[in-house]
Amino acid sequence: MKSLTKNSVIILFAFFGFTITSCESNFRDVQKMGFAEFSPSGDADDINLKYTDSGRITANLISPKMLDYATVAYPFTEFPKGIHLTLFDKNGKQTYIDAKYAVSHKNTNLIDLQNTVKISNQNGEMLETEQLYYDQKSEWFFTEKKFKFTSPKGVSYGEGIDFSKDFKKVNSQKISGEIQSE
Repeated sequence: MKSLTKNSVIILFAFFGFTITSCESNFRDVQKMGFAEFSPSGDADDINLKYTDSGRITANLISPKMLDYATVAYPFTEFPKGIHLTLFDKNGKQTYIDAKYAVSHKNTNLIDLQNTVKISNQNGEMLETEQLYYDQKSEWFFTEKKFKFTSPKGVSYGEGIDFSKDFKKVNSQKISGEIQSE
């Protein structure tokens, strides 16, 4: 009887070991499938894109790396090594945007700029923050993060701001600093 029980235990352990091994293999296959589905559908290095509207350049995007995830449920384009974006208004005035990381969400037309974000224009105005969103449709920037705004009139600090791309309309929260009045 002891021999039969000993053999049963050995067979049971062998069956259990085989089951664990086959499950591990299946789990790895499932992990690989999930990873493959979230791979970029496009990958580009050293890009220099010019956006036009009716023959007029409206934006120029420069980035060392672009990953396009166009085939996922919520498509987006990632710029893991940062961007330099120049926006042009109808009069040719330029707004410059630099960030060390950016994601452009295709369904919402929002660009999420992160890590040492700087936006400036030809009038000497500059805003610096750690994260800034840009609504491409309304040409409007906003953040809830701390910021520093520098202009020829002075320097101000705050937390939370939204503004037009030309800095003509600015709504800020929790602001401090000295600004010269006209």
